[in-house]
Amino acid sequence: MQQSNRTMKTSTLIARFLPYFKKYIPVLVLDLFCAAMTTICELVLPLIVRNITTFATTDMASLTVEYVLRVGMIYIVLRIIDAMAIFYMQSRGHIMGTRIESDMRRDLFAHLQKLGFAYYSNAKVGQIMARITSDLFEVTEFAHHCPEEFFIAAIKITVPFIILVGINPILTLLIFAILPIMLIFTRFFNKRMRSAFKESRHIVGEINSQVEDSLLGIRVVKSFANEHVEMEKFEKGNIDFVRVKRKTYILMGGFGTTTRVFDGLMYIMVVVVGALFLINGTITAPDYMAYLLYVSTLLTSIRRIVEFTEQFQRGMTGIERFCEIMDEEPDIKDAPDAAELANVRGDVTFENVSFHYSDDEKSVLCDINLQVKAGERIALVGPSGGGKTTLSNLIPRFYDVTSGRILIDGQDITRLTQRSLRESIGMVQQDVYMFSGSIMENISYGMPGATLELVTTAAKQAGAHDFIMELPNGYDTFVGERGVKLSGGQKQRISIARVFLKNPPILILDEATSALDNESERLVQKSLEELSVGRTTFTIAHRLTTIRNATTILVLTENGIEESGSHKELMKKGGKYCQLYQMYTEEA
Repeated sequence: MQQSNRTMKTSTLIARFLPYFKKYIPVLVLDLFCAAMTTICELVLPLIVRNITTFATTDMASLTVEYVLRVGMIYIVLRIIDAMAIFYMQSRGHIMGTRIESDMRRDLFAHLQKLGFAYYSNAKVGQIMARITSDLFEVTEFAHHCPEEFFIAAIKITVPFIILVGINPILTLLIFAILPIMLIFTRFFNKRMRSAFKESRHIVGEINSQVEDSLLGIRVVKSFANEHVEMEKFEKGNIDFVRVKRKTYILMGGFGTTTRVFDGLMYIMVVVVGALFLINGTITAPDYMAYLLYVSTLLTSIRRIVEFTEQFQRGMTGIERFCEIMDEEPDIKDAPDAAELANVRGDVTFENVSFHYSDDEKSVLCDINLQVKAGERIALVGPSGGGKTTLSNLIPRFYDVTSGRILIDGQDITRLTQRSLRESIGMVQQDVYMFSGSIMENISYGMPGATLELVTTAAKQAGAHDFIMELPNGYDTFVGERGVKLSGGQKQRISIARVFLKNPPILILDEATSALDNESERLVQKSLEELSVGRTTFTIAHRLTTIRNATTILVLTENGIEESGSHKELMKKGGKYCQLYQMYTEEA
């Protein structure tokens, strides 16, 4: 998955993000109400100081102990309200952000489940992991703080502006005239910070991918004594990470320095120009003090927005990377009126089927016509690159045909739901994937929720029960990451048990025994023979001795189906299959 050079508009990203607040509007409204209360409590203090100072300078007799205590009690009450509001914002506000993150992660994972093989052929799992974890964590903070910070800033800028205009319009306008210039500089840095954050996220994803690749292949690394090669690759990613982070922090430093310069200009203008107005009698001492306090509040608010800008851009980057995956269209979709495939007999028909991968104009399959009756056993043989695996992948619609059509029981598979189609097909592949968990969990993947009795029956049918019972914890034995605690033959028999449990009418065996030793091959082949009984079976064979009992053997090459017939017929014919078989038996 390459990093997208396209940068989405902030307004577009916010519009995409806002619907996630819908479920939490009551929480958000109360959160913003609490934010307003904390802001009001903060803005009252300068008014209290102004009142007390006014009495002290104009009517000292009115400044009684009773009045001061009453004002003090009012401020204490306000502070209690402020503390309660802060608690709600810090707790419920963050919980709301976490739930929004969870909702987005759920939607992202659900969308990833819809994407086809074509997407994953070009994607890196480490990049996807970065987007679904760390990127969305930044969104949590953004979801909580963004509405709060902007709402508080709006109040703290608007209310002081109104009050300050009432005290001295000229001085207020002079201060606020600096803000547009400050915004221009802010925009300059924001754009570059956003780009740097995005690049940083991409590099973190690349590091994740490299680490995952290295750790999953640790046995190969150690067998070639290539730890130093992996360290060099990792170090390159680490250096890139430091480079981008350096660029990011330089931009952040420039951004912070610029805003502090403008902050200082505004403050010195208040102090100097305000003092001149005080000398000229344009404003009173209490007004000047209140002015200083309100400007301090205003500048604090601006400073908070400036500091929040970094978090805002991180959040925008996380949302953008989220949207990039959500905008990926599944290459395989159900038709609007897709039907459920039910009561499957197992007739499979290829009508003028051609196929090429989207990134390659060269056809892998060209004008394939094939009619398979229910219960027939079809073997696909031929040289590598002839399209055997591709043909088998077209039946469950892992890819869509470029032209022609495939029918199951006379129904075009593009008019069927993917779920019902794939539920009717079982696959046993050369590269067995074992999920990290127990043997029970791995076998029951063929029928989620299956009882131990059903799982045991399937394991016995697959010839796996005996070795499972010899393991320390039987069916509860933990198999390790990708089944590293099991041998190749054991993993293969568990995958066969999985398909026995699923009990599909159509079966695809993709070189299921080619990576096994002779003893394991014999045991697995026996299981596969039993599994194939009564099912329409497509077998992709490397070891040609395993498919002599097939109903029909198809020799698939770049030119399409070159030969078709039983083992005896093709050997008698003395063509391509005969040559391949003799070559294999001589090598064996």
